[in-house]
Amino acid sequence: MDSPRVLSEDWLPMAELGIESRRERAAASALPPLSFLHVWWARRPLVASAGVVLAGLLPAWTPKLAKAFPDAPQLQTEAAYRNWLKYLVGIWGDPVKARKAYDAAVSSGVRIPNPYTYKQAFRNHPSEDHTRLLAAVLDRTWGEQPLVADVTAGGGSIPFAATRLGLRTHANDLNGVAAAVLRSGVQYPAQYGLDLVADLEKWGGLLTSRVQARVAQYFPSGEDEQVATYIWAQTVACPNTGKPVPLVPDWTLRSAKGKEVAVRLITERGRSVLDRPEFEIVRGKDIDFDPAAGTVKRGDGLSPWDDQVIDEAYIKSEAQAGRMTSTLYAVAVRLPDGTRAFRSPTTADHRAVEAAEEALAELRPAWYATDVLPTELLAEKGDRGRSSRPRLFGMYGFADMFTSRQLLVHGIFVEEYRRLIQEIQGSLPAERTKAVLTLLGTMQGKSITYNAKSAAWDQSRQKIAQVFQRHDFSFKWAFAEFEGTALYAWALEQLTDAYGGLATLMAQTGCNAMTGEPMRREITVTQGNAADIPELPDGSVAHLCMDPPYYDNVMYAELSDFFYVWEKRTIGQIAPELFPDDVADKDNEAVANASRFAHMGKRMRALADADYEAKMTAIFTEARRVLRDDGVLTVMFTHKRAEAWDTLGMGLLKAGFTIESSWPVNTEAEHSLHQSGVNSAASTIMLVCRKRRAQQTTSHDVYLEDIEGEVRQAAREAVERFRADGIDGVDLMLSAYGPTLGVVSQHWPVHSSEADENGRARLLRPEEALTIARSEIVRVQRARLVGHPIEFDPLTDFVVGFWDVVKDDTATFDEGRRLALAVGGLDIDELKRVRILEKKTGTVRLLSPKERVRPRAGDEGLPGVRPQAASFGSLVDAVHTVCLVADEDGLAHAKALMDRTGLTKDGRFVAAVQALVNAVPRVRAKGAFVLPLAGCLDRLVTAYLPQVAVPADPVETESHIQGDMITDLLT
Repeated sequence: MDSPRVLSEDWLPMAELGIESRRERAAASALPPLSFLHVWWARRPLVASAGVVLAGLLPAWTPKLAKAFPDAPQLQTEAAYRNWLKYLVGIWGDPVKARKAYDAAVSSGVRIPNPYTYKQAFRNHPSEDHTRLLAAVLDRTWGEQPLVADVTAGGGSIPFAATRLGLRTHANDLNGVAAAVLRSGVQYPAQYGLDLVADLEKWGGLLTSRVQARVAQYFPSGEDEQVATYIWAQTVACPNTGKPVPLVPDWTLRSAKGKEVAVRLITERGRSVLDRPEFEIVRGKDIDFDPAAGTVKRGDGLSPWDDQVIDEAYIKSEAQAGRMTSTLYAVAVRLPDGTRAFRSPTTADHRAVEAAEEALAELRPAWYATDVLPTELLAEKGDRGRSSRPRLFGMYGFADMFTSRQLLVHGIFVEEYRRLIQEIQGSLPAERTKAVLTLLGTMQGKSITYNAKSAAWDQSRQKIAQVFQRHDFSFKWAFAEFEGTALYAWALEQLTDAYGGLATLMAQTGCNAMTGEPMRREITVTQGNAADIPELPDGSVAHLCMDPPYYDNVMYAELSDFFYVWEKRTIGQIAPELFPDDVADKDNEAVANASRFAHMGKRMRALADADYEAKMTAIFTEARRVLRDDGVLTVMFTHKRAEAWDTLGMGLLKAGFTIESSWPVNTEAEHSLHQSGVNSAASTIMLVCRKRRAQQTTSHDVYLEDIEGEVRQAAREAVERFRADGIDGVDLMLSAYGPTLGVVSQHWPVHSSEADENGRARLLRPEEALTIARSEIVRVQRARLVGHPIEFDPLTDFVVGFWDVVKDDTATFDEGRRLALAVGGLDIDELKRVRILEKKTGTVRLLSPKERVRPRAGDEGLPGVRPQAASFGSLVDAVHTVCLVADEDGLAHAKALMDRTGLTKDGRFVAAVQALVNAVPRVRAKGAFVLPLAGCLDRLVTAYLPQVAVPADPVETESHIQGDMITDLLT
């Protein structure tokens, strides 16, 4: 069968999907309900997922398509057809126009009515007429209702978006926790809809009431209060006095202006020195100390008993010996009028904790015997220490990540959950029982996320911050404990709200307006290795749309063990197929986890890369098997590191795919240029791939030199096209990676000009082509910044390119290294030697002109800043020297320097200034330039270089205006 050309091979509404993706994530409280069901670490926006899924199935528009559906106005013109795709994914207005109006309002500081005339895209429901037409178009295109598959489905955005639109869907994940989330968040809402809510409320209410009854005695509240949160400090003994030292980085409980609350640590009463610390709640003007001056900073403690520093090594040794304890130092309560207040711990609070510890000690032997509590250990060498860090503080097993009282509450839930199983089985059909119990089991995932020793008190938001604020097991010096009687009732409320929201989105999409009958949906969820999915027959999938693990970004298996060890003891009782092992499968997980190869020493990173490549190749090979010959593979990928693209690209090439098109879509939350680290990738690259046909294989050997011109042209065209669509910075460079890999894939196999160790031509690594693409991007960008083609020296190219791409003075080490290679074969050590940058662990930073001064005689031959120099070896040295003199001696002296060295009339010097003026972000805060170099260049150009064009500055805005606008956009 001839492959139907699909829409995403020609077009994707990148700008609209990007704006709606950011709008979908504008505020945590307004995220789609899938985000509230259970933690998962990388979910694509629903609107982007829906757009990419549909664009990979719908045929490209032709007059023939319009003729086949003469009564469908949506298909009569190409413009109407494209608008129809946007309608189907919920974009019921003009987000580009609305965003421009929003930006203009923010820039001017003027409040305007909400420029978005429609709800967030995921909240909009296509009608039955549209979903019926969609089904008819797809049936004509594929000869049947096509099957969509996501074999690394993770948090479920892709299968949810596909199932919601009535597409036959297969979702799979290796991880049992993810598979349980897929059933709970996609399969069951599609299968049972809102009818299941009543079952969840009935059986969940019974379960939580039983838990509440058993834990109530351990959580007393006063007559005029209801305890909400207990706030604790990790504690060690003072090395000199032996007295307990609560390790708290900041004693602030609330920082809102006019409502400040802090804790005063007391070690003396009158003239008596206490044996143990006491705590006093202090408010407003009575806070006569600095709460931020806590008792721990950068790992070292400070003893309040003798004011001596407590070394980090001592703290860790005490923790590892089991002598680190916890001290309760504040309690957050709700008053009868509903307001929040804070008080010091009482005797009743301490007694309740002791009672809980005694109860756990009594129950622990039986609970271990009946496998109620987790006995599994944390990884000894987790990825870069992120997953094994708790071990440094004496937390060797997952049970150690909870206090005794937290363990008691969670253990009681496990017991009561198991007791409920038979009761539900006797009342509901088997499959419905499984659905109800699986969903009720997710309550535990929610609860342990907010009730563990890694859950902190967020004083800015006045709530508990869940464990996974970052993608690791971060250790918290101070942590928060959820009040136990309310915990699982809250989790049930969260569950019914999230499930109800998901079921509503399913039910209302494609609903019959006359009868209210929901659309029938077909969704299958499996747990297993994406490299081997026997449930999918050969050639059965029309669109395999996947969001694979991003190289080394997230170690899903290591992190998910936090949930796995608990949920296999609950959900695993009724769905054992999801939890076949003691912990999540790390051996078959497709991530570049160097810790798995730590025993190989310096080779561990290379082995991790090879392992990732082999696994992704196996996954793509299986994708090729299950895809129809006319099917489409869409891979969503984002990563700044070129190694990630190299290994992913090699996997696709080896598995036999060609890359037909690629589209960058900004799917991440927005960041401010005032923040460091804004060089992070915000766009997800959508790679649209096809099976390589036999006739596409060339009859003669192809070398990189043969396709270099095509690579450069593809990179150049990508930069020009995607910049016009608003892609910038790191994302603009990444946008050329897909087209570059596309060129290589069309000619595969391609050989490198370098021979292997045996003297034979070796296969090209994608990174070799990406290096050429980056160098072309640098050339194009340089011409754009200056206004015409021009050549700089490599050092100047690097500095200009760094500012233009990164838009900050700091980047990741890898990004700096790749840019250095692209502009002229430089390396980081060479750039450090010539004082262009400094390198630290994982990052590089551009040095300021002052930091580049060469003060000693004898350094004349080395690059750097020399105010007395007669000439300069590089243009960036000249610009930096002039800027230093302008800052320290004044603009007149800078002008004299330029006249003395001939720089004033040097066209290349003026061009370098022009490039930097355009590249260095001109962001202001309180009237002053955030970046000093931008300010100096501005003064220099204004005074003496009128031929240099100065771009308009971003207008300073009050932060509350943007916050208010974002709130408006959600309604």
